[in-house]
Amino acid sequence: MRIGIDLGGTKIEAIALDDDGAERLRRRAKTPRDNYENVVREIAALVTGAESELHTQVSIGMGMPGSISPKTGLVRNSNLTITNGRPLDQDLSKTLKREVRVENDANCFAVSEAIDGAGEGSRVVFGAILGTGCGGGLAVKGEVIRGANAIGGEWGHNPLPWMQPDEYPGSKCYCGKNGCQETYISGTGFRIDYKARSGQDLRGNEIVELASKGEVTAQTSLNIYADRLARALAALTNILDPDVIVLGGGMSNVKELYTLVPPLMAQYAFSDSLETPLRPAKHGDSSGVRGAAWLWPQVA
Repeated sequence: MRIGIDLGGTKIEAIALDDDGAERLRRRAKTPRDNYENVVREIAALVTGAESELHTQVSIGMGMPGSISPKTGLVRNSNLTITNGRPLDQDLSKTLKREVRVENDANCFAVSEAIDGAGEGSRVVFGAILGTGCGGGLAVKGEVIRGANAIGGEWGHNPLPWMQPDEYPGSKCYCGKNGCQETYISGTGFRIDYKARSGQDLRGNEIVELASKGEVTAQTSLNIYADRLARALAALTNILDPDVIVLGGGMSNVKELYTLVPPLMAQYAFSDSLETPLRPAKHGDSSGVRGAAWLWPQVA
């Protein structure tokens, strides 16, 4: 038995899994945004409440936006800003009187899909989250590869490969650089591209629906998005050559991408053929919290 926690900007979710991955319990609470200490207390309350219902004490893993800096031991780059500069993993471990393993939420997504999701049975799994932003995580044999600087999988802040003349130098990213992949292949990037071409600010699913009905501008934006995503994934494949790539986030629900992107990837990748499967996440929005639970070995 293990508990996973997903700490988000609006909610905190807890899930309990047995050793076969079956869900035993799921609970949610509103994320306190007033102060850091209340965040720690709310997470601890979810855990102790869950354990009371389960009648046992279990291992705890947590996924969160941002990451723990290897240099300082403090949270960095979190959009839940009250946690930045705080030793969140240490404070939770002290409060709950046992080790709490904390990882970036995209890493948890990759672990979940590698263990019993769309990448089950594959040795190297890359999880790409295409939502408001563009996150990523890498799992090898079901374990997170976070890297020496804890930035493994942060592909969203590489420049878009093989830029076209009209793409250069790219929009300003929140990280301070220009041309980051995140500004092109996130769901936000898709919406911005369509708005620039049409003058209409529509949600991603609305743009895709228009494309399916033959609306030319929507089709153009979708095809350009697919080409940009293919370039980004091909460059990633040239470096990692994963066994499978799993997509999460809102854009992972665009079924057309699984037809459009693979042949485009093959054109850009440094190989005479490309067999890397591109799959939607099996566990959808639950992958992050399930992956947090799986931060502990399958046999506890």
